[in-house]
Amino acid sequence: MKAVRLVQVGKPLEDAEIPVPKIGSDEILVRVAAAGICHSDAHYRENISKIDNLPVTLGHEVAGRVERVGKDVTNVATGDRVCVHYLVHCRRCEFCGRGLEQFCRSGQMIGKHRDGGYAEFIAVPATNVFALPDEISFEAGAIMMCSSATALHALKKARLKPGESVAIFGFGGLGFSALQLAQAFGAREIYVVEINPAKLALAGKLGAIAIDANARDPVEQIKDATNGNGVDVSLELIGSAKTMRQAVQCLGALGRAALVGLTAESMSILPYAELINKEAEIIGVSDHLATEVPGLIEFVRNGKLRFPPATLRVVDLDARQINAALDALQHSIDHVRTVIVPAAPK
Repeated sequence: MKAVRLVQVGKPLEDAEIPVPKIGSDEILVRVAAAGICHSDAHYRENISKIDNLPVTLGHEVAGRVERVGKDVTNVATGDRVCVHYLVHCRRCEFCGRGLEQFCRSGQMIGKHRDGGYAEFIAVPATNVFALPDEISFEAGAIMMCSSATALHALKKARLKPGESVAIFGFGGLGFSALQLAQAFGAREIYVVEINPAKLALAGKLGAIAIDANARDPVEQIKDATNGNGVDVSLELIGSAKTMRQAVQCLGALGRAALVGLTAESMSILPYAELINKEAEIIGVSDHLATEVPGLIEFVRNGKLRFPPATLRVVDLDARQINAALDALQHSIDHVRTVIVPAAPK
C-alpha cells in the first residue's frame, strides 16, 4: 500500500510502498478515507516533539471504513464508518483504570509510536474506534479526533461554566473548535487573539470578539474590553512562551489558564501579582479522553460544532503536497485545517 512516512527528523516526509498491516484478533483494519494534518506532525518532523522509532507513518487524525475485523471483534463490522481515538492504551494500569489513558504506562500514540493515517490503511485496536454517523463527513470525523477533542478536553479541564468569559489564543484547528464549543458551554464573551486578518474575520463572523495582536498588546485590549477585570478562562493553543504568559496575564480573579500548545521555551510568571493575589490557576492540558468522544460527536450531530468547506483544504496522499502543508503550518495560514484524502480504490 502507499504511505507517506517520516524517515529522518529534520527532513521532508517520503512516499513509500509498505505492506498492508496485519491485524490481531482484537484489531481492525481501517481503509483511510481522511487524515488530518496536525501541527504536532510538523513538530515531529522538526524534532520539536521527540520521536525515536523511525521510519514511521505519521497521522493521528483518522476516519475511514472498516475493511477487516479480527476474530474477537464484536463492536464493529466490515463496512462501518468510524473515527479513530489515537491513544492506544493497556486498560490495566492505574491510569487506565481511572480513565486517564493519556498517562498509560505502556501507551502508544497512533502516528508517533506506531504507524498512523498518512496511508491507505491503518490497523488499530477495535476499542479505539467510534461509529461515525452518516451525516458527519470523513474529513470532519478525522479532524474532530485531535483538534476538536483536545479543545473540548481543555475547556473541561478549565472548568468553564455558563456565563463565564473566555480568551482563546490562536485560531487554527483547535481555536476554531474551541470557540464553537465554548459557545455550546454557554460562555458569555469569547475573545479570539490572532494575527491573521482572515482568521480574525472568521472569528468575528462566528460571534467572537476579535483581538488583533498586531494592533496592540492583546492583554491590554482584553483588560480594556472587560473594564480591567480580565477573563475567567483562557486557552493557549499556539505553543509560544509569549502567548502562554499573555494567557495568564489576561486572567481575572479566580481565573484559569489552560495551556495546550507545545513549546520548548520557558515562561516567566510574577507569582504574587499574576497568580497568588488572584488565586488564579495554570492548567496543563494533555491530549483528550476516549470517554469525551461520544459527546463531541453529538455536538457535531446537533450542529453546535460545524466545519464549513471553506475552512478546510484537501490534499492527496502525496509527500510533496503533505510536506507543503506542514511547511505552511509554520506560518499563519488562512484556512483552519488541511486534510489528506487518499484516492478511492479502482
